[in-house]
Amino acid sequence: MPMHETGLCDAIVLAVLRRAEGRRVTAVRVRVGGHAGGHEVDPAVIDQGFRVAAAGTAAQDADVDVVIEPLSVRCRDCDSHGPALDAPALVACPRCGGVDIEVTGGTDVQLEAITFEPLPTGGGVL
Repeated sequence: MPMHETGLCDAIVLAVLRRAEGRRVTAVRVRVGGHAGGHEVDPAVIDQGFRVAAAGTAAQDADVDVVIEPLSVRCRDCDSHGPALDAPALVACPRCGGVDIEVTGGTDVQLEAITFEPLPTGGGVL
């Protein structure tokens, strides 16, 4: 697994565990920019990295849902905007052919949802 994904997955697991506050985590949904770190992201690599980073923690058996957010482009000539579905869309506007385009999105990482079991109630200290 590339070093960038290793660090990314470590950070995701740390954030999950912090928010779970000792509760067992059953599911996690993460939105990842499709080009985080300057290269295309593979959801299977993120899933595998999460499992390695979460081994031995309250999140080790969590289901991981990775949502990939594609790059977006906006043409400064015709103000057309939308997802970059292929490489040519990163170079020229599919609508007008203009090359004055702005590429946005696709690099953020957001922890969207965590599902966890409640802490047991009773005489224990929280």
